[in-house]
Amino acid sequence: MDRKIGCYICTGCDIGKACDIEKLEKHATREFKVPVVKSHDFLCSHDGVQVIKDDIKNEGVNHVVIGACSSRHYQTNFDFGAENIVVRAPLREMVAWTQPHGEEDTQLAGEDYLGMYISRIKQHSVPEPQKLEVERSLLVVGGGTAGMTAAIEAASAGYKVHLVEKEAELGGTARTLHQRFPSVRPFKEIRAVGLQDQIAAVEQSDAIDIYTGSKVAAIGGQPGQFDVKLDQGGTEKEFKAGAVVMASGARPYDYSKLTHLGADLDHVVDSAEFEAMAKAGVLKRKDGKSVKSVAFVQCAGSRDEDHLPYCSSVCCMTSLKQAAYLRSIDGNSKAYIFYKDMRTPGEYESFYREQQDDPGVFLTKGNVKGVSERDDRDVVVAVSDTLLGEEIEVSVDLVVLATGLVANSADGESVLNLQYRQGPDLPDLKYGFPDSHFVCFPYETRRTGIYVAGTARQPMDLNGATTDATGAALKAIQSVELASRGERVHPRAGDLTFPEFRLSACTQCKRCTEECPFGVLDEDEKGTPKPNPSRCRGCGTCMGACPQRIISFPDYSINAISEMIKGIEMPEEDDEKPRVLAFICENDAGPVFDVLAQKRTKLSPWLRVIPVRCLGSTNLVWVADALGSGWDGIMFLGCEFGDNYQCHFTKGSELCNTRLGKVQDTISSLALESERVEQFAITMNDTERLPKIVDEFVEMLDDFGPNPFKDM
Repeated sequence: MDRKIGCYICTGCDIGKACDIEKLEKHATREFKVPVVKSHDFLCSHDGVQVIKDDIKNEGVNHVVIGACSSRHYQTNFDFGAENIVVRAPLREMVAWTQPHGEEDTQLAGEDYLGMYISRIKQHSVPEPQKLEVERSLLVVGGGTAGMTAAIEAASAGYKVHLVEKEAELGGTARTLHQRFPSVRPFKEIRAVGLQDQIAAVEQSDAIDIYTGSKVAAIGGQPGQFDVKLDQGGTEKEFKAGAVVMASGARPYDYSKLTHLGADLDHVVDSAEFEAMAKAGVLKRKDGKSVKSVAFVQCAGSRDEDHLPYCSSVCCMTSLKQAAYLRSIDGNSKAYIFYKDMRTPGEYESFYREQQDDPGVFLTKGNVKGVSERDDRDVVVAVSDTLLGEEIEVSVDLVVLATGLVANSADGESVLNLQYRQGPDLPDLKYGFPDSHFVCFPYETRRTGIYVAGTARQPMDLNGATTDATGAALKAIQSVELASRGERVHPRAGDLTFPEFRLSACTQCKRCTEECPFGVLDEDEKGTPKPNPSRCRGCGTCMGACPQRIISFPDYSINAISEMIKGIEMPEEDDEKPRVLAFICENDAGPVFDVLAQKRTKLSPWLRVIPVRCLGSTNLVWVADALGSGWDGIMFLGCEFGDNYQCHFTKGSELCNTRLGKVQDTISSLALESERVEQFAITMNDTERLPKIVDEFVEMLDDFGPNPFKDM
């Protein structure tokens, strides 16, 4: 396709006040030879958009540069179809709203941004469609409450479901429960589990194939085209699935490890054992004595660095529920609940208050110092730091340790057996639960098209698992539908571009396969990457990793960003106009700049920003190009990394930091201060901090003096 560029400049939103529009037009025409250059006082309006549409139709314009607001605004207005390429030069945010109007440096900023994006669009090409023949079915692994809910919801949406359960029967943990937490207002009464109704709904659905006594032997392929192998007790079955919901559940923590709480004593049990006693209708100890008094010890092993460092969220409600069991069986019984903190979120508070008002239920905050047996075989619980401000001892018939939950996927046996270069399991957090990598995407994992629900994802109760599984099923269906259209899932939802590999120049260094956070790339026997396009999230980490620069996207490439770096008129050293280049991640730092613009916060006139998909896409050639072109300093502004990372693409900021560490020695060898290149962690609430970071960086560069390569 022949490229014809049209450049359209909006004069509204103060752009016409900030810059000389005629000079901007001449800059695009003379310096960059753009054949069609026009301005409009309200470009995002119907009339303004129509000007562009008319030029596309009548003048053959197919590469559109819009000098107006940032790309985060009016995306629908400026969508001219996949066959026409559009870039957005942010004259409003980075010039009109953050620079003083009518000044020379403001005009230069406008010309620079226009030139940068004209330079960029010359490197863009129309994306090739990646539409797949998808399998509109889901694999659901786990036949408990979450798994069955996901299956029912997907089947109701018209999807075929393969439901796999390793046990001989459906039901999971719910089979062990006597009753469940309240789930309807006023949230004061525990309810029947309702398991048989759910099992019946699954078994009666023509859209759900049930495989009990089965395990997943292997999953290969990609979203829309997963290849699944099951092991059915030695018999193998194969089929395809479009997406996967993992609902493999959790199990109680092994309370035998809690000897400091009396776990080795005869009359100390955990919540699961007490639940089984209640379900059987008989509350008796091992010695046959009827249980008339029970002490419930909260956070038994939970919130403890030696056992489970996290809160399992259901333990407090479980003890309150089990105290209600005890009281309903024997109105003269006593329940004692010792807690660090009582956590009954939302409307569960009503149930907590209901039990609190029961005269037979005694609750107190305190630290359980020890559990011991007396000669008469009763159990004594010693508690300090109580609300009464004194140490107490309580003698009871039975102690129940409210233990937390551990994901079944953390037991060392793979649940999914993924045939991925990066291993058979979903990457997990330090607690053993699959890593969703960002709070905004609770069901997501680092393996596209595979979603986690229920207690496999995080500790929760049956009510939470039901809601959770519904969401995961919806995300799985969305993944299949997007794959069928050749579009990406989050966070670049709807993106049609996929990585292109010039494999003839590949050196099999394996950096792209190793660093890809989503397991997109497999390898052949020589180490050459084998792409699985619909696994890709579009972050560009592979592009940044490749030393041969053989990986690119139609609208995002090493060359495109390099041309932006070179697309400004660099002031001479004597002009005393330093230039600071900032690479900003589109998910965090980019929105912060937009907010600063909306607040009309003034930014340094020396700053020029280039949005990148993720700092993980940073290729070190950009640093070399920038310093060689005379930029005085380079900032990388992106998500926080480390233990509290919030990167939308998991490890992007961390990988960027690692790469920049490798280039510091090279910078020093060029007689340049290594501090001219720095990375900063930016979060969405850094609107006050970011301008200070920029100003301090500019001041430091002023002390260093100009880049000695500026006039070369």
